[in-house]
Amino acid sequence: MYTGKTVFAQLMMFMPEYEFQKCVDHYRGDYRVKKFSCREHFLVMSFAQLTGRESLRDIENCLTAFSNKLYHSGIKQPISKSTLADANEKRDWRIYADFAQVLIKKARPLYFDDKEFRLDLDNMFYAFDSTTIDLCLSLYPWAKFHHQKGAVKMHTLLDLRGSIPIFVDITEGAVHDINSLDKMPVEPGSYYIMDKGYVDFHRLYTLLHQCRAFYVSRAKDNIRYEAISSSGVDKTSGIISDQLVRLTGYKSSKSYPEEFRLVVYEDFATSVVYTFMTNDLSLPALTIAELYRERWKIELFFYAKLMIM
Repeated sequence: MYTGKTVFAQLMMFMPEYEFQKCVDHYRGDYRVKKFSCREHFLVMSFAQLTGRESLRDIENCLTAFSNKLYHSGIKQPISKSTLADANEKRDWRIYADFAQVLIKKARPLYFDDKEFRLDLDNMFYAFDSTTIDLCLSLYPWAKFHHQKGAVKMHTLLDLRGSIPIFVDITEGAVHDINSLDKMPVEPGSYYIMDKGYVDFHRLYTLLHQCRAFYVSRAKDNIRYEAISSSGVDKTSGIISDQLVRLTGYKSSKSYPEEFRLVVYEDFATSVVYTFMTNDLSLPALTIAELYRERWKIELFFYAKLMIM
């Protein structure tokens, strides 16, 4: 019988202990803590996530069942659900949020040559979207949604190389997706791919275009514009038109006073026609369409996470 370290302990060996302790010390996480330190808290919650535990009682029962192996997994003893509940409620969440950014920085370079990202481009590409997680309104009265239902929204910025989330903002379910653009980190030269629910011309212009970042989004059906020029296209590739346009609506033209591109593309497999808008004036029109196709990775990411939850 194998008597060495458990698989969980071997995984936790990759945990950068020094960086984690820096996060703990910064927020004084272990101040006046006699048992169940921040490190143990992280290990228990990691164990719960990796083993698919569904509740605090489930975590407690699982740890108790494997109590003779916990020491070799880095956990001193089984944790009661009341102790874990107190830690989840009172411990500063920023400790783990900062440590998550440390882990993300270590993971992202490993996926820079991600073979599943089909486009041969050196820029950073992100998909931004949200998913709704239903909650019981009687237990979470702050999580207002609609029709006496409770929910939260998880607004996520996903690095399309490796499908790694680099920014997550959790809000009440009633918060409109557009508002989350105000908090989204923006890197000059990067591409942000979004659905048409995020089309707000003032935000696209001030938060992305003026910061020298690029966006690719579906255009709304009621967009009012005039064509400035048109580029030749190969219609056998699915591209119907590629135009440089200017908004003509009274409010929209003031919110976005510069030109941008409208690329109309037909997906031959489904016979669906898409209209994409972008402030990138150099990439081929077909590449713009392919970039939006990559956005579906965030839908798969949400589906996988909700299945785990």
